[in-house]
Amino acid sequence: MCGIAGVAGWATAPDETTATLRRMCAAIEHRGPDDEGHFVAPGIGLGMRRLSVIDVHAGHQPIGNEDGDVQIVFNGEIYNHRELRARLEACGHRFATHSDTETIVHGYEEWGDRVVDQLRGMFGFAIWDARRRRLLVARDRLGIKPLYYWVKDGGLAFASELGSLRALPGFDAQIHAPSVLRYLLFGYVPEPDAIYAGVRKLPPGHTLTWEPGSAPRIQRYWTPVRDEVAMDERDAVEELRRLLDESVRLHLESDVPLGAFLSGGIDSSTVVALMARQLDRPVRTFSIGFDDPRFNEAPHAAAVAKAIGTDHTELILRPDADALLERVITMYDEPFADSSALPTYLVSALARKHVTVSLSGDGGDELFGGYTRYAERLGQRELPALARQAIGGVARLLPHGARGRNRLLDMGRSARGRYAATVASPLPGAEGGVVRASLLRGMGDDVTMDGALGALFDEASGRDFATQMMLVDMQSYLPGDILTKVDRASMAVSLEARVPLLDHVLAEFAVTVPARLKMRDGTGKWLLRQAIEGIVPPAVLTKPKQGFGVPLGQWFAGPLRHRIDGLLRERSEIAEYVEPGAVARLHAEHVSGRRDHSMMLWRLLVLETWLARASLPAGVRAPDLADVATFVGA
Repeated sequence: MCGIAGVAGWATAPDETTATLRRMCAAIEHRGPDDEGHFVAPGIGLGMRRLSVIDVHAGHQPIGNEDGDVQIVFNGEIYNHRELRARLEACGHRFATHSDTETIVHGYEEWGDRVVDQLRGMFGFAIWDARRRRLLVARDRLGIKPLYYWVKDGGLAFASELGSLRALPGFDAQIHAPSVLRYLLFGYVPEPDAIYAGVRKLPPGHTLTWEPGSAPRIQRYWTPVRDEVAMDERDAVEELRRLLDESVRLHLESDVPLGAFLSGGIDSSTVVALMARQLDRPVRTFSIGFDDPRFNEAPHAAAVAKAIGTDHTELILRPDADALLERVITMYDEPFADSSALPTYLVSALARKHVTVSLSGDGGDELFGGYTRYAERLGQRELPALARQAIGGVARLLPHGARGRNRLLDMGRSARGRYAATVASPLPGAEGGVVRASLLRGMGDDVTMDGALGALFDEASGRDFATQMMLVDMQSYLPGDILTKVDRASMAVSLEARVPLLDHVLAEFAVTVPARLKMRDGTGKWLLRQAIEGIVPPAVLTKPKQGFGVPLGQWFAGPLRHRIDGLLRERSEIAEYVEPGAVARLHAEHVSGRRDHSMMLWRLLVLETWLARASLPAGVRAPDLADVATFVGA
């Protein structure tokens, strides 16, 4: 696991290019504290920071082919690298290391850009082909690893995190207003946009190619959208069980200590139980809990750990909400409002004290129908368009807070609109939003709740609506929120997080499964539950779903009250984006207890805090646990 950075196409002296790479790599030292490497040639510079996991002693990057005219920097892990190595050696390629990185170099020589089709893993990499004067940049299929790029003056720069781009000479860190609006819509800045003007994210399952004198070319090489496959229930259960076992086995390769996050829920328990079957030693598992029992999963995790027989470590914490907010928000490249980022950081920091690699259960909900919104929409019909328009019009005439207004608004939405209302927040004041009307004018449908996701729904329109929602989530919420959260929180403490449920072979099978096998009688993950029966402790299958959350309502009334009051300041950081009256209304309704606006207030608070610190020097400095929490028990 590493952080990568590079520049191409700018006429700078070699020592100047090296100095630039050093600054870019310094900003992501947390991603790779063990080693640093550079490759510099006319018109190209590649840099990396390495967290040594596989072939610890010989895997220094950049790595080249036999004659050095193909060079790579790579972030991630390739889980089928041994199989690929054997195939490539049979074709005559000679390896100098045992690292998975070198497999990609020789794979590129053999298969060209289609090397991405052969890779089973998580990755962001850049390959410089000196013979063709050509750069290939690629991101893994599901967006587990990040990749940003910036084009200027005929050249480009790329990096694992925005901090590296901010370290570039001449980089203009101008906030991109449409991205702020999309952040307020979703709670994160969705691909391909970034918070800074001119910067883009390479979308999951895409490659970027660049040659001198040409604009970058972006191509898609993979999509999760597949046709439904008719399958026998028993066969589907057996195939899923086989794929789960195979994926976890592949994700266990490591030359450094390895463990797993454990919440006691279905997904993390599945991963841990399968790890226990494959390892000849107890699995190291980690969980954190809060002293508020409503937000404490630790007892569930401890019970599962005992049943499976893991070597379990847990901490019960009383977070310092103010310090935790301030420190964790600044770990993220962009405004990021998933409040579960806070406990994700805490459990990552705990795990890093014992291991270098930790497996996680993320992805199970999107692949196997775990969210309530899927089961609620299964088989649901929408009203005719004219009826929806009439109902929506009546709803918008009612004052905010009027009884039944939200219900009428929901009835007036299309099926896509009702879905969007569960994952996004309205922006216009007429719909309960807070964004200045002047900013919304001319923005188009891409900043409306359903319009922003329309293209993804269109692509998946051949499937039933519940499956469409899952496919949309896999290409928006999953990379933009869930995977961003885990990557930044874990890498901030130099911990590699792996997600075996998002192995692309497993994902390709999951998306072909009919919705009726994923959800049954209002319960999600039916097929997954059948596949893991007898593998996980029985209590896991009956435990109600519990999010990995924090007590925002309690914090807003106590330690964070001064911060939400600060949103009303005339000179607040968010003032240029929001209507003061709308923010005051949300604040008053929430503080009085009339309505719960925790989600939007948190988004505004995160944006306020992030903007206030955006001008500080790039780079992450993760706090020690003792700086942001009091230990209540262990």
